[in-house]
Amino acid sequence: MDQFVADELELLDAARRGDQAAFERLVAAYRRELTAHCYRMLGSFHDAEDAVQESLLSVWRAIPRFEGRSSLRTWLYRICTNACLRLDTKRPKRLRSPDHGPPRHDTADLGEPVLGPVWLEPWPDDIASDEAGPAASYERRESVELAFVAALQHLPAFQRAVLILREVLEYSAADVAALLDTTPAAVNSALQRARKGAADRMPARSQQAELATLGPGGQRDLVDALVTAWERADVDAVVALLADDVRFTMPPLPAWFDGRDDVTRFLAERVFAIAWRLVPIAVAKAPATVGTKPAAPGEQPGTVNGQPALASYQQQPDGRFLIGAILVLSVRDGRITELASFLDPELYPRFGLPHELPAEKSGRER
Repeated sequence: MDQFVADELELLDAARRGDQAAFERLVAAYRRELTAHCYRMLGSFHDAEDAVQESLLSVWRAIPRFEGRSSLRTWLYRICTNACLRLDTKRPKRLRSPDHGPPRHDTADLGEPVLGPVWLEPWPDDIASDEAGPAASYERRESVELAFVAALQHLPAFQRAVLILREVLEYSAADVAALLDTTPAAVNSALQRARKGAADRMPARSQQAELATLGPGGQRDLVDALVTAWERADVDAVVALLADDVRFTMPPLPAWFDGRDDVTRFLAERVFAIAWRLVPIAVAKAPATVGTKPAAPGEQPGTVNGQPALASYQQQPDGRFLIGAILVLSVRDGRITELASFLDPELYPRFGLPHELPAEKSGRER
């Protein structure tokens, strides 16, 4: 018998007898993938954690009655999926800036922050594991890309669940029918509609495909060039890296800018009116240890939602650099198609981002 299976059976038996420590060890192996699943369903890291917490409480209460007719993993996904479906009826859909309103042209008016559970949130990339192998890592990163998760939010909740369970988690139609208390025919019908609905909102190529074409060196070069130009407030150098149809979004502010001309004007008139320092987000393999550090020579920049990402620090009147945004990049054909700047301060601790940039990076001692 596989050692993991043997250990799981031993922990399961202890958990059934009321051993809470054994239960915590039992579910710990699944917590991150369940949170990722709930994130795809709900578009919010915060909501995903709540859904998993609610689900695991239900699991703890029900585990003495678990008979093992399905695998533990499948049972956990069933409970988490249904928790997400319940939560989905109680909250508005998470949106991206273009779904919230039209682009703006006036850089002086960015609007008042739209607060509450409105915006699609970024996802910290510590779900990929070397143990899963390169192919699985690639697929997992595709499944949390901003465009994919945003497209999912436009689907009815049942279709969203079916698409994720069938195409991301690769459950059979019969298994999904059992998970959702429906029929395989209903699952296949919902999957067909969900595929079309998602495809209508997806780019032709995933970010993983675009980044693979760039290659590790090309990704590093693109990020390094952006960091250098941004910190020098070199508008022309930044714009040279952008696609013609680039977008700049900044939730919870409602304003966003569409196209190179408007983005260029916004950078020149607003963004570079103050000094910034950008640090690639380095994602540690262990959960909850995300931090920032400069990318060492030959090291890949960190990612968020499977996409290159930077922690942006804004200079204050006293010269300090304080965290101001999480900047996630989308690329196509080697150029940046979106600068997704997440400004919600509640996000930064979830990514382990320090509030202030250390002095040696901030330039105060230069």
